[in-house]
Amino acid sequence: MKKFDVKKETENVINFIRDYYKKYNLGGAVLGISGGKDSAVVAALFVKSLGSENVVGLTLPCHSRKIDKSNAELISNFYGFKLYNIDLTNVFDTFKNEINLIGNFNEEQLKNSDINIKPRLRMSACYYMAALLSSLNNKTYLVAGTSNKCELYVGYFTKGGDSVHDISPIADFTVEEVIKIGEYLNVPSEVLYRTPDDGLSSLSDEEKLGVKYSDIASYIEDENSVSTEVAKKIKKLHNNSLHKFNIPTYRKNKWK
Repeated sequence: MKKFDVKKETENVINFIRDYYKKYNLGGAVLGISGGKDSAVVAALFVKSLGSENVVGLTLPCHSRKIDKSNAELISNFYGFKLYNIDLTNVFDTFKNEINLIGNFNEEQLKNSDINIKPRLRMSACYYMAALLSSLNNKTYLVAGTSNKCELYVGYFTKGGDSVHDISPIADFTVEEVIKIGEYLNVPSEVLYRTPDDGLSSLSDEEKLGVKYSDIASYIEDENSVSTEVAKKIKKLHNNSLHKFNIPTYRKNKWK
């Protein structure tokens, strides 16, 4: 793999954020703090770029684990930005109760819908807070994305959920590169090296995907760098998720 210059890339991202905010006269950033490395690194990057007073983190529990919130508080305290807790559990439960009025569905039938509605509720909360802070401060607040390159390549995100944001600082970095940036920015180790999972299915990311992030990173750089079996899995995941990136749009006079 190509050598990764962590100092150069980190400073480039910080300048990218600063330049974008200056160009459009923007105010601050809102992001969900999950308790994992990606959101922690993004928070650190925005604090370095805009100052902690212009960064607002949200914990958005929805039948969530206590460690997610405690890790988020650790990151907030470490970097000095505000952290608000908006518990979405009751919202989720109310929605589920309404769904139950439609029909008698079992848990297996509802599993994928339940998993994906949570990040969509969180997306709505992030944009609500961004709009509120924009109104209060008379400057536009953006919602920051926290997906990395490996996740995006295999479609490991929720369409209409964590895929929705205004600025994406780590989307071109692999998991390993995100960790290196986190080390450079002194992200607390208990968060940075925590085994990544979606917080929804009780499985680690790699267990759910059936492939290692390191293999995904290698495949992106060189498809022949992994075994044939692994390459087939990654290619299938990528191809099956392409619909998440492009919305089919009818164009007049182009349909035959």
